[in-house]
Amino acid sequence: MLEIIDLKVKAGQETILKGISLKIPKGETHILLGPNGSGKTTLLKVIMGMGSFQITGRILFDGEDITDLPLDERARRGIGIAMQKSPVVPEVTLGGLLEMIQEKHGNGKLEERIEALNCHYLLKRGVNENFSGGEMKRSEMLQLIAQNPKFVLVDEPESGVDLDNIVVIGEALKSLLKPPREIDKSRSALVITHTGRIMEYLNADKGYVLVGGQIVCSGNPWDLFEEVNKHGFEGCLTCGRCSHEGV
Repeated sequence: MLEIIDLKVKAGQETILKGISLKIPKGETHILLGPNGSGKTTLLKVIMGMGSFQITGRILFDGEDITDLPLDERARRGIGIAMQKSPVVPEVTLGGLLEMIQEKHGNGKLEERIEALNCHYLLKRGVNENFSGGEMKRSEMLQLIAQNPKFVLVDEPESGVDLDNIVVIGEALKSLLKPPREIDKSRSALVITHTGRIMEYLNADKGYVLVGGQIVCSGNPWDLFEEVNKHGFEGCLTCGRCSHEGV
């Protein structure tokens, strides 16, 4: 579904990503771990086509080279994103935005998802206007569900929310990534997490550790998380427990 080949990213004179290569097959969920400033959010932005960066390397999505495509074309092809810090759009209500998305994608199950995410009272408010952390995350998840993307990018869904909201968001993300049998099962995802709590809701297939703009370790996501908790992110450079090649 997604293949990144020797991706190097600069912002001005600063090199942020230093030769990232990875493959995420159809139907798989991959986890990305790493310290602050390691380039995790930049990687998601570059995949989505956001921001002004100098890029070399290639990004392939569903067999097509999308390296030079703008954000809107990537969204049309089926890439969706839930950001850690979402923009405030007071001129557009959440309900109005969802109606526009529905016209494009026609997800008939949206009403029950609004109920499950407890977003009814947010529909008449401007998108993310005076939303709490939990409300913002639930709103982002609802927009993703409405878009019904083939590939999902999620940046720290548990950041800034309480335990009750983590449960709601986790169940919604689980439902989005592992839909019922009658719905297309080819959806894939790349999820950033710091706390690991969201992993309790995801049957993640693979994990990566990103340090200093490079993938330094890959393997079973729970094994990676355990090693990070024991030895810190720098420990992934020398632990030897997981695969360092063939990501």
